[in-house]
Amino acid sequence: MKKSILVLALIVFSTSISTAQEFVQFGAKGGVNFANITGDDFDTESRTGFNVGLVAEIPVANRFSIQPEVFYSAQGFDLAEIDQDNVFDIDDNIEYQLDYINVPVLAKIYFTDGLSIQAGPSFNFKVNEEVDTMPTEDGGDTDLEDYSKVKDFEFGGAVGLEYKFDGGFFVQGRYSHGFTKLIDDIDAHNSVIQAGIGFMF
Repeated sequence: MKKSILVLALIVFSTSISTAQEFVQFGAKGGVNFANITGDDFDTESRTGFNVGLVAEIPVANRFSIQPEVFYSAQGFDLAEIDQDNVFDIDDNIEYQLDYINVPVLAKIYFTDGLSIQAGPSFNFKVNEEVDTMPTEDGGDTDLEDYSKVKDFEFGGAVGLEYKFDGGFFVQGRYSHGFTKLIDDIDAHNSVIQAGIGFMF
């Protein structure tokens, strides 16, 4: 199911580009994530990760564009610091890694020639889920794919600001939130603050 939705999203992405090839700009972006889980009864800390991927901008009208993107996003959370005297004798935190391929389709409105606001839906596909504890001979990672209850697909939204310089270089800040629950019957949602840079070719 998730593969079908991802393929459909990529087809929409490529079709939108093909209808406006003479106007569209392509680019690449990367940056840092500060990810966490929001919801009831959660005592977690932010996980610092990264994001990297591709972006396109399709002008629709004066000062208005559509910006589809496809990027890898390292998300999840850290558990609160653990007492070093505990019986498990593990590292000072446990990192829960939830990594996604995100496909946002954003409306982009320019306030000035370079400054814009972006907002729109995001279709997110889980590609990795691990628990990372203290280093061991096998690296300390435990793959949860076989018994995870976290859903493979998430529908979310994103809003942010971007400034694009004349040469194509841009900087952006963004907040992304998962609207669908990570696990059925549990109030848990992805929450990610992103800061990054990129270049439009």
